[in-house]
Amino acid sequence: MRRIGFALLGVWLLLLLARAPIAAPAFPSVTGRREQTTLTVFAAASLTEAFSAIGQEFAAANPDVKVAFNFAGSQRLAQQIAEGAPADVFASADNRQMETIIAAGRITSGTQRTFVRNRLVVITPDDNPAALTSLADLATPGVKIVFAAPEVPVGQYSVDFLEKADGSLGAGYKEAVLANVASYEENVRAVLAKVTLGEADAGIVYTSDITRDAGDWVLRFDIPDPLNTIATYPIAPLKDSTHGAVAQRFIDYVLAAEGQAILVQYGFIGIE
Repeated sequence: MRRIGFALLGVWLLLLLARAPIAAPAFPSVTGRREQTTLTVFAAASLTEAFSAIGQEFAAANPDVKVAFNFAGSQRLAQQIAEGAPADVFASADNRQMETIIAAGRITSGTQRTFVRNRLVVITPDDNPAALTSLADLATPGVKIVFAAPEVPVGQYSVDFLEKADGSLGAGYKEAVLANVASYEENVRAVLAKVTLGEADAGIVYTSDITRDAGDWVLRFDIPDPLNTIATYPIAPLKDSTHGAVAQRFIDYVLAAEGQAILVQYGFIGIE
């Protein structure tokens, strides 16, 4: 009888244990780990080195953020954004492309800020195959010139220079120079590449394009202030960005002393 009692007690204990909640195994807490945000920045090709450096410094100061850049001609970037490409920040080399995105409804008018400026310079390969000695020589028949396309900011700025110089650098200067243009490139870096490789006798780029390594491969002819164009670069967050606060944090960094110092280091004209 006692054996039967012990057996029934054992069955009752097993049933009780089966109904009892099972404690979850202990694991190290991961609540302190922060998920990294990827910030997508569309930026003009002329900003490649400077913004890459700014991105590294910004990420170091904001370890929860990874900055992903898309560098191209401003007109190409504007087209991509207008067609719906996902982006958080747009940094253009001119106001015209920024206005295009505002008109497309993806940037709110008034949120754009001028963050840096630039200026034009004429360059030749370091051996100067056309033996140019002045800006007037660009009109000499047979000189092979490469420009950015007119829809590219630096391409339009180049045409503006020719219009200002027309007459002061010789009768018919603009038409003569344009007659020497062998190709129109999709961004300023393509112009720089063709000149440094010796595929053209001359081209027009930004001064920021030749302040570092490229400066060892080209000669420069400065364009005087009355004929030059000071390029204005605007930056703005995208209205539909899913990381609006982080986008504004990046823009604030670009506008702050740290970002401005990097831009000036790479040959740009800082804002006052």
